[in-house]
Formats: sequence, C-alpha cells, structure tokens
Amino acid sequence: MSSTNSLPSRRVLLISGSLRHGSTNTAMLQTVVAIAPENVDAELYCGISELPYFEPDLDRHPLPQQVQGLRDAVRGADAILICTPEYAAALPGAFKNLLEWLIGDEHPRSMGAGKPVTWINVSTATTGAANAHESLRLVLRYAGANLVSEFNIPVARQLVGSDGLIADAGVRVAVQAALDALVDATNLAGSQ
Repeated sequence: MSSTNSLPSRRVLLISGSLRHGSTNTAMLQTVVAIAPENVDAELYCGISELPYFEPDLDRHPLPQQVQGLRDAVRGADAILICTPEYAAALPGAFKNLLEWLIGDEHPRSMGAGKPVTWINVSTATTGAANAHESLRLVLRYAGANLVSEFNIPVARQLVGSDGLIADAGVRVAVQAALDALVDATNLAGSQ
C-alpha cells in the first residue's frame, strides 16, 4: 500500500523538459497523473513552449504573463517532479530557459525556498542522459531547491500506449515509489 494514502493532501507540479510529441518524458509524467492517489493533486505544467527567452531586463514587475503563470504554478505547488531528456549532451534549451525564469523568483514559496524537487530519468541510452542530469543537479542546487532524490526508470518508446500512458506494472511500481518519496519530503518540510 502506498504511504501517501494516510498523508494530508499535497500538490505536485510536474514539468517535462521535452517538447516532442509522444515524448517518453511527458508520458512518464502523464502516468504520474494517472496513478496519483486521491490526496495528491499532480498537475502537468504545459506552458514551456510559450515562455519568452530569459532576459534579466524582463525579470521585473510586471512580468510577462507566461512567466507569471509559471512562477504562480511553482509557488502553488508543495513539490516539483521533473522528467527531462538530454539534447546535444546537455539540458534541452527550452527547459533550461524555464529554469532560468525560476532562478530570479525570491517569493517565499518559490523553488529557491527549499521546495522539495525530484526527477525521474527515463533514458534508455547508453549514456543514461548523465550530462543533462548532472547539469540539472547543479542548477537546482544553485536555485536553492531541496533535492529529494533521483530515480532512474528507463522507458522504451514501445512501452508508451496510444493513450500516452505507460501501463507496464514494473514501471508503475517504480513511479509510485518516486511519488511517495517526494510526498514524504513535503510532509517532512511541512512539519519543520
């Protein structure tokens, strides 16, 4: 039985670093939404492609609407779960842009306020997307996020069904464990 069943309601923001249609990263997060217990509101952020390029001169009031929406979504979440591919041996540009917009937010509920963050690596490549995830680790530490854990759950493209979900029982058990760890971290953070 999942440890999240007896916990207070938590909101988890899911962020995919991929813009690709049929992405295994996005499928993983859609699967998180599908299997999340009733007390976990798992919301997939879908505005990454609408964000303007990060420019420090724009990082002031009034913020571009898309940036304000991103920051509001992060502030409203108790925790963040990320799933991103590696492009050209690094984080995808659109996803790095999203992270740059989050760095400047000094609101008490921002990612930089120690918000619990974890990620799932679905790469089946021999490199395991190691460069992207090392870079992500550095950026999240710089941002002041509370890095809970990392999960390697390789997902072959053929495991993604026509509904965009991953039905494989082994993958789902591993995903539930990742979600449980993140929710448990929000409860620890909330009790301090």
